[in-house]
Amino acid sequence: MLKLMLITKDPELARFAAGHGVQRLFVDLEVMGKQARQGHRDTLISDHGFVDVRAVRSAVAQAELLVRLNPLHDGSEAEIEQAIAAGADLIMLPMFHDMEAIGRFTRAIAGRCCFVPLVETPEAVTLVPELLADPGVDEVYVGLNDLHMARGLDFMFELLADGTVERIAAQCRDAGKPFGFGGIARVEEGLLPGWLVLAEHLRLGSSAVILSRTFHRAAQNLDEIRANLDFGREVERLREHEVRLAGRDAAQVAADHQALLAGIAEVVAHIQRGRAQA
Repeated sequence: MLKLMLITKDPELARFAAGHGVQRLFVDLEVMGKQARQGHRDTLISDHGFVDVRAVRSAVAQAELLVRLNPLHDGSEAEIEQAIAAGADLIMLPMFHDMEAIGRFTRAIAGRCCFVPLVETPEAVTLVPELLADPGVDEVYVGLNDLHMARGLDFMFELLADGTVERIAAQCRDAGKPFGFGGIARVEEGLLPGWLVLAEHLRLGSSAVILSRTFHRAAQNLDEIRANLDFGREVERLREHEVRLAGRDAAQVAADHQALLAGIAEVVAHIQRGRAQA
């Protein structure tokens, strides 16, 4: 079963989500460099803090708690200590470019929680075999948003079409380490329908995905998520499609993959037409 993740700092929302099928809560402390990379785009730059890690941990015992820290800097070891003390089950390192950063994190974590490097730079993609050989790395996640921007692509799911994610997935499967990528919208929503993205997760053997802002309409608290959707039912719909997709034969898997590629090409063409007309 694919692990569903929700990014939130709100303890009530975290408790609600965990009670409705979300297995991993995600508190996002990354701020360094993010405004420069993403400030001109419609992306979320979080205002989460260590107090939120502790609050979510206190509110939710049954779900995993992942904490994304800042990219490697002089204070990384102190951040790692604070995250572990606050109750993190997993620590994520974003925007790394070399194995020195990985080594500093694995030494500081020292096996006290799981370590998840976030592959979202071109250099990180080339380092995946080394990551997978490192016993201090427990899981790999592919960040489609920053990676597609770094590669000069128009649409983050182009990384599914050009073979990047497929190659990383194969490397992770061969190494026996779990991996995940990107985000997912509701079953019938998104520039690519959620079910089609889900189909690709199953085809590649992914183990985790973030419920996107599109999925929950950028809800920041429990009142907003209740106003925006029947959250439990939408998670159930994802699970129903997951069961259906898991039962496909090889021909159906191939057909769905071709539909995904066609959908990506259509979105990219639309973006490029809009840019040409601007």
